[in-house]
Formats: sequence, C-alpha cells, structure tokens
Amino acid sequence: MKNTIRQVFHSPKFVVGFTIFTLIILTLLIYPLFVRGNPLQMIGLGSFFKPGTYVSVYDSIDTEKKTMKLPDADQNRLDGKLKDEDRVSMVQWLTSAGISAEEIDIKDTEGLLKLWKDNYDSSVKPKGMTMAQRNYYKRLDKNLENALNNNQIVIAAVNEDTALLEETKVIANTDYVNIKDVANVKVLPLGTDNFGRDMLKELISATKTSILIGLIAGTIATFIGLSLGLLAGYIGGTVDDNIMFITNIFTVIPSFVLLILISFSIEQDQRGATTVAIVIGMTSWVWTARSVRSQVISLRNRDHVNLSKLSGHSLIRIILTDILPYIASYVVMALILQISTAILAEASLSMIGLGPKTTEIPTLGLMMNWAMLYSAHLNGSWWAYFPVLLMIALISFSLNLMNTGLDQVFNPTLRD
Repeated sequence: MKNTIRQVFHSPKFVVGFTIFTLIILTLLIYPLFVRGNPLQMIGLGSFFKPGTYVSVYDSIDTEKKTMKLPDADQNRLDGKLKDEDRVSMVQWLTSAGISAEEIDIKDTEGLLKLWKDNYDSSVKPKGMTMAQRNYYKRLDKNLENALNNNQIVIAAVNEDTALLEETKVIANTDYVNIKDVANVKVLPLGTDNFGRDMLKELISATKTSILIGLIAGTIATFIGLSLGLLAGYIGGTVDDNIMFITNIFTVIPSFVLLILISFSIEQDQRGATTVAIVIGMTSWVWTARSVRSQVISLRNRDHVNLSKLSGHSLIRIILTDILPYIASYVVMALILQISTAILAEASLSMIGLGPKTTEIPTLGLMMNWAMLYSAHLNGSWWAYFPVLLMIALISFSLNLMNTGLDQVFNPTLRD
C-alpha cells in the first residue's frame, strides 16, 4: 500500500492535479472563516458593480482630511470623467466641424480637450445633427468646463431656523482621506452580480455546492455501475444478459437527454442540490458498469478465484476479496471521472434552467445562468461569468489530470 501511494505521488500529472484541487478545497474551507454572511445577500442596489474597493462617500465627508498636491491628479481626474463614449462623441463633433481626423488622438486627453476648447461652439449646428445631440454636446461641454475650472465643492445643509441652505463644509480638489479612517469600506475583488451580490463570496459558496453535488452524484453513479458490472461480469449467463440489456437501453438514450427529462418532471421547488445530484448519479452509471464488467470477465477465471470457488467461499466474499481489490485502482479513476462529469452536468442543467432551485444556495451553473439571463457577456461585465468558467475549468482540469496520472501508474502499457 505504501509503495502504491509512493508511486502515485511520483506521478507529475497526479501531483499537479492534486495540488490544484487541494488548493481549491482549502480556499473553500478557509475563506468562509474570515468572510461570513449569506452569499445570496444583496449588498448593492444595482447590478454588476465593477471589482474594486468601495468607500462610503457619506462617511468620508466627516473624515479628517489631508492636503496633497499630486502632479498627475488633474490629469487622472479628467481621464476618469471623460468616458470612452464621450471621447468618440467629441471626435464626431470635431470632424463634422471640419477638423481632420489625423489631427485628433482620442487617447490624448490633453490634446483632445485643447481641440475641443478651441473649436467647440454651442451656436454651431452641424449638418444632420438633431436637437437632442446638440443638447448632449452642451451638457458635455459644461461638465468639462466644471472639471477644468472647479477647485472645490461646497456642501450645504438646511438651517432649521431659517429654512435656508447654508454652507457647512468646503471640499477642495486637493483634499484626501485615509481609507482606514472611513467607517464603511467594502472590498469587492470580483465586484457584484446582476442582483448586487458579492461575486467572490457567491463563487466560493457555489463551488462548494457544485463539488458536493459532484461527490454525491459520482459516488452514486460509481456504486451502481460497480455493483452491476461486478455481478454481470462474474456471474455471467442470464444475469449478465439482463443487466447488459438494461445497460444497452440506457446507452441508446443519451444520458443528458434523460437527465433533462427527469429534471423537467421534478418541480422547481423540489429540485434541491441533493435531488439534482441523485438524478445525475442515477443517469450516468452506464459506462462504469460496462467497463467494470469487462475488467471482471478477465479476472473471473484466474487461479486465485478458482481456488476460492473450490474452497466454498460465498459469491459476495469472492467478489469483495478476490476480484474487487484487483480493480480498485480502476474504481478510483472511475469515481474521479464521475465527479468531474457530474459537476459539468449540473452546470449544463442549470444553464438551461433545470438546475437546483435558486432561492437557497448558489451553484456554478446557476451563476452562469444568471449572468447569461442578464446579458453580462454583452455589457462587458466579465467578472460575472469569467471567474465561474475559470473555476469550472480548474476543477475539471485538476480531476482529469489526477485521473491521467493514476492511469499512468496503474496501466502498464502507459508507463515510461
């Protein structure tokens, strides 16, 4: 046993896959200890907040301010306020006013603003431009002028006695606050999803659920396939014919189609994670049963098995002690593949709306479904789907790499 384990961990592919999968599991166990709370809690009143650190503007007003004069502050401020669509619109107006496109560099903020300041005239009515478009350019010009000229913002409050607005605070563009002094700060490394939920916390919870579904479904599928394969391969005859008849029926019907039909027949409120895992497990045992059967057929007439028969050992004892240990490595590899297949099956089911119910716990498939329904792939919200795809890929890659490593260890034809 020790020698076998030593051989397994000398396989580079197995070690890499095992390391990746172990790191994923450790992350799933450790992260919730530091970041607690409901992963489905809506913390943002809006959808698809970009990844970053969010600071309470309200709390930062009363925080002690420090004066800093950074050399690139004004340039960075303009770059932040001048959006890409505004730059494109400015170029369109300038070209319609007769400015050559070769003179305009859309990425050069300073040069673009100089051209705009020298050439824009609100009284000019370019040919083909609507009133709404001209009003947009007026607002844009005013915003740019305010950004260039305003050095401070005045905060006012209503005086209870006079009912008039009175100046309470002046914030200069050189005022800075230390983020540690702000009372409410929220770090969102992966932003929020379409419901305003913390994507990282949701991803951790979803990965844990998907792996649990994979473990349950993989165990069920491996157990059914192993049991039927052992019986069919060892007993043979009518038992083998009947089991293979049932297996062939399931082989003819695509497992995913069968999975869809069964999931569709279960009401949404009853489709929990465990239910979905059981359904996946009971529809994905076929190839395991056929493979185990072929392995057992090659073992049932060996000398040690015949000796057990002559000794009067029971059927169950012969299967468990004389046959099963010889295919144990294959069973482990089958289990790993079944887990990987089950995780992908859950993701596929959830993508078409037949996964677990959405009100309790997230899964990787459900997160992909939500991102697709709210067009995250069309509006540029990559953080709503790319980390999910990456996590699914990492889990599948690590499990399949472990399986390949085991195959190289236990399959003599693949050894170096």
